[in-house]
Amino acid sequence: MLLSTISAITPSALSDEIASPSRLLLNADTTRRAALVEFYAPFDHVNRAARVAIVGLTPGRQQARLALEEARAALLAGADEAEALARAKRHASFGGPMRRNLVDLLDDIGVARRLGIASTSALWSEGSPLAHFTSALRYPVLSGGENYSGTPDPLGVPMLRQRIETTLAEELRALPEDCLIVPLGPVATRATEHAATLAGLRPSRILSGLPHPSGANAERIAVFLGRKPAEHASAKTVPARLRAARAALTAKLEIA
Repeated sequence: MLLSTISAITPSALSDEIASPSRLLLNADTTRRAALVEFYAPFDHVNRAARVAIVGLTPGRQQARLALEEARAALLAGADEAEALARAKRHASFGGPMRRNLVDLLDDIGVARRLGIASTSALWSEGSPLAHFTSALRYPVLSGGENYSGTPDPLGVPMLRQRIETTLAEELRALPEDCLIVPLGPVATRATEHAATLAGLRPSRILSGLPHPSGANAERIAVFLGRKPAEHASAKTVPARLRAARAALTAKLEIA
C-alpha cells in the first residue's frame, strides 16, 4: 500500500515526487511524443452512500499535493488508512478557484434543491456525506511533464482506457442507484458515459452538459449561468449549445 510510503516520506521528498514521480509512479506510456505518466495520490475513498458524484478528468498536481499532504498529516496524527483516505479526498477534490464555479453551476441547475440543501457548497463541509468526488482517471496523469488535459483522448490510449474501464466503472457500479453522476467537461463526459454503460447505469442518472468549472472557462460559465448575454459572447463559446444544455439539465433534475 502506497499510503505507507506517504506517511514515511519527508515534505521535501513529497514535493520531488509530485514534480517527477518515482516511488509513487503507477504507469507510464513512453511510446508517444509527450510521454504519459500516472502516479499515485490518495483518491481511493468511495462514498457508497452518496447522492451525487462529481467526475472530473484527472487530479492535477495541485490536487495531488493537497491530497498527499492531508493524508500524510492524518496518518502521522494517528488516523487509520480509511479515515486518512476520506480526509484526503474531501480536502483536495476540486480545490482552489474552480470550486466556486462548480458550486455556482450545480446550484444553478438545481442539484442543491434535489439534495435538500441550501447550496452545494455544503458538499465540502457538513453535507459531505451526500457527495462523492472522483475523476475519470482516478490518479494524477501527466503528459510531457505537465497536467494532462485530455489530449490524446483517454479512450484511445490503452493505459488510460483500462483505468476508465476498470477503476471508474467499478466505482460507478458501487454507488447507490439513485446517485446522480455529474461529469465535467467533454472528455470526462465521454469517459464517464463509456464507463457508465459498462457498469450498467441508467442514462437518466448522467447529468452531461456542464461546462468545465476551470477559471480558463470563464466565458462559457458566464453564458451558461446567464451572467453574460449570448449576443455578447464570442463565437467560439457557442452560446446556443450552452443554453440548451442548461435547459436540458434543469428539466432532467425537475422530472427525475
